[in-house]
Amino acid sequence: MFFENTPLPYPYAALEPHIDAETMKLHHDRHLQTYIDSLNDALLCAPGFQGRTAAQLSLLQNRPSISKNAGGVFNHRFYFAGMTPDADRHTPEGTLKQAVLHHFCTKENFIHAFTASALQLYGSGYTWLACNRQKQLIILTTPNQEVPMLRGLRPLLCCDMWEHAYYLKNQNRRAAYLESWFRVLDWQRANALFTGEVPFFDPKMPSDTEK
Repeated sequence: MFFENTPLPYPYAALEPHIDAETMKLHHDRHLQTYIDSLNDALLCAPGFQGRTAAQLSLLQNRPSISKNAGGVFNHRFYFAGMTPDADRHTPEGTLKQAVLHHFCTKENFIHAFTASALQLYGSGYTWLACNRQKQLIILTTPNQEVPMLRGLRPLLCCDMWEHAYYLKNQNRRAAYLESWFRVLDWQRANALFTGEVPFFDPKMPSDTEK
């Protein structure tokens, strides 16, 4: 009925030297846990929405106490799942690789465009690689805990640009953090999301007024 903080898909230190173990532990065990606890508290007052996924709950704009915390849960879990210590998964592949090369010409051009978008983000939020229903690739930033699905987009890659994601190791050097993040991306997972091999979520959900 309620959300639990499931373990990371890898040990805290698995992404070192790129993402340090202390940051991963604090990020997962404290920051994500806070969103989970707050979301569960909000759901106590809205039993009709219990049992829904974080992705679904993040779309409830008329229930901000639910949607903002659900967005925090969804975004963090997506971010953690999008990284891997497996070096064989760090290179673009398959249909997504073809789409990246078609849209950006080179992987380096994509990295430059993504980095520029992330560094322009004012305040806290996330930078994403997403696609629309026509499978066109889009780089976007979302503030705070907003999710790409609110814009009708399917997320593929996610970089957490809140300070707690990088400050212990990189201080204010956000560009250095982004460079490290690119080195641990799980491109196989992103490709599976792009092709639909990995199911995403069911966007069909009763509105608040139907409850």
